Amino acid sequence: MGESAIRSAPGPFQANQLKDGDRYELSGGHPIYCAPAGPEHAGRSLTGAAVIASDPDVEWAGVDAGFAPEPGTLRAPDVAVAAPPGGRGWIPGVPLLAVEYAGVGQDEADLQTKIVELLQGGSRYIWVVRLLGPRRVEVYRTGEPMRVATIGESLTAPGVLRNPIPVEALFERAAADRAALRNLLQRAGYADLDAVREEGREEGREEGRGEGIADAILTLLAERGLTAAPDLAARIRACRDRDQLKTWLLAAMRVTDPAALFD
Repeated sequence: MGESAIRSAPGPFQANQLKDGDRYELSGGHPIYCAPAGPEHAGRSLTGAAVIASDPDVEWAGVDAGFAPEPGTLRAPDVAVAAPPGGRGWIPGVPLLAVEYAGVGQDEADLQTKIVELLQGGSRYIWVVRLLGPRRVEVYRTGEPMRVATIGESLTAPGVLRNPIPVEALFERAAADRAALRNLLQRAGYADLDAVREEGREEGREEGRGEGIADAILTLLAERGLTAAPDLAARIRACRDRDQLKTWLLAAMRVTDPAALFD
């Protein structure tokens, strides 16, 4: 069913009547229009998604993914963590962790309804990132009072995320990069950047040879599904400038093409 049919038909609707790309959620069979995100909302959502999706314990995360806990309900959190979906169509059930960015134009009544529906469906954690007023995150869990986390605090989701997420990492690119780098290094087998440096020292590489960092760069790229061509890998391994290697290491978690490391 296309958007014009949704606008003209009386409803109520079921999730299977909507198709990928329709800008609607459903609550009790009633369509709720979801307007395109503005620059701040879109940018902050991407920042938060990068940190959350990189966590070593996350097998699947999605942006605006549609979840259908029952036929007349379809909800699409800004960021969601769930078990890897199987098959096509809307994802049955609800995410383990849902993150909503609330900014200009937020419908508060619908947001609260959405929180209730997700918690009743089985979501373990819901984080509402407030883009207006003081930077803060509202944390919702079934059977617990809502609490507010502010800058300087960390958010945890035991059983879903391995690592805590600093509140500022859901707002600021630099903080998000630091958290995502830690996560990706852990996926590659390192506890953190200090562990990469320690590996170099243990293997007698402290005089600037940098093989430990070079290995971390290539492993990090591979963990993200990117394979450096032999000539690029050789260039990375041949580099003796530790500052340059550290720059490439930070870039390795963002590039979509290994060759872009050298731009």
